[in-house]
Amino acid sequence: MHQFTTVGLLREIVVDAGRSYFDTNTTDHHHFFYENNGRLEDVMEDITIVNMPQAPPGTTISRIDVIVRLRS
Repeated sequence: MHQFTTVGLLREIVVDAGRSYFDTNTTDHHHFFYENNGRLEDVMEDITIVNMPQAPPGTTISRIDVIVRLRS
């Protein structure tokens, strides 16, 4: 799986230490994570982040991943 991620065919989504999912949708998008059953679902709406912190000197932000955790 990691080889597919390395070449861009999959995207790894880490939800907890030791728990990750591999997503075939490699476009920039975010996720809902259902804590009660471990289901991961794409967020279909655009997300706006306000008051974004500046990256430390000498770095740039390459991507932002948002995981919205849900429980019922």
